[in-house]
Amino acid sequence: MNAHKEIDTRGMNCPLPILKAKKALADMASGEVLKVVATDPSSTRDFQAFAKQTGNELLEQTAAGGEFTHYLKRR
Repeated sequence: MNAHKEIDTRGMNCPLPILKAKKALADMASGEVLKVVATDPSSTRDFQAFAKQTGNELLEQTAAGGEFTHYLKRR
């Protein structure tokens, strides 16, 4: 999946990946896609809740090799 912006939150624990994503999304235009790479296993659940609360669309989540990748579409 193509992303307009990517942030690396490897090694960070909740709530830092969410806070970094929130800041990145604020600088993006509506409809743009943000890719977040994290190592925190709880980030999967955290980003699902974040998307519901903020109205941004969670397009995809994948997990491989201890890394969790989240794609969010800016509302």
